[in-house]
Amino acid sequence: MRATIDSLWRYPVKSMLGERVRAAHVDRRGLTGDRRLALLDRDTGRVASAKHPRLWRALLTCGARTDVDGVRITLPCGKTWSNTDADVDAALSELVGRTVALTHVPPPEAELDRSDPERVLSAGLGAEVPYVSVRFGSASPPGTFFDFAPVHLITTATLRRLSTLHPHGTVEAERYRPNLVLDIPGEGFAEHDWIGRELRIGERLALRVIASTPRCAVPTLAHGALPRDPDALRLPAVHHSVPALPGRSPEPCAGVYAQVVRDGQVREGDSVRF
Repeated sequence: MRATIDSLWRYPVKSMLGERVRAAHVDRRGLTGDRRLALLDRDTGRVASAKHPRLWRALLTCGARTDVDGVRITLPCGKTWSNTDADVDAALSELVGRTVALTHVPPPEAELDRSDPERVLSAGLGAEVPYVSVRFGSASPPGTFFDFAPVHLITTATLRRLSTLHPHGTVEAERYRPNLVLDIPGEGFAEHDWIGRELRIGERLALRVIASTPRCAVPTLAHGALPRDPDALRLPAVHHSVPALPGRSPEPCAGVYAQVVRDGQVREGDSVRF
């Protein structure tokens, strides 16, 4: 199969909007600069995640970009802060309506809250719906903020399939928050069949695909200028509900998780070999 890197994305602050980059170094901790920061809820001790939309969906109105001084955060009002500014925690607390602190170190046995995505769709974003508190990053190195594994992939074939099914004809890659978008021919959920396979990218980088990505409510939320889109979850639920890992019950999936076998550089246009 012919495959190339279509685009690269990183998300300097967990659950904030990401940035597209032309090239990046990738090691066991993922793309350099990816999810290096997160907000900690001072009241609960949990890491803020838009997986619990009632509390944290406002984070997806914020931009986060890496610069020479660290990370530059842009709020929806247009004001910007560096992650090192003394008043950044106060500004973010005002935005989300809770007392939070920006941190680069996950607390011991860190957890986040994940709302039942179907209940979010049926009851609305502001409703009290069931959620579970889960440990995250079980397939990632300690001290990181990844939901599961350090690299997330999705293919243009999957995006084309979802767009064909979508009432408005478009599903944006940004909704699924991938690190790598792989350009492959055809239309379908091809990456689900890659679990256990190794991908070699560019001159050196090697990734091992370890699981399909079960989708939460996040793809349905407004992402900056992108409006809310319930079909971004409903379509995988109807057309690609599969076990993310062997032995698990079927879940709506789009994309796959990978671990880094050998570090290296990745660039847009790089070839991908299986």
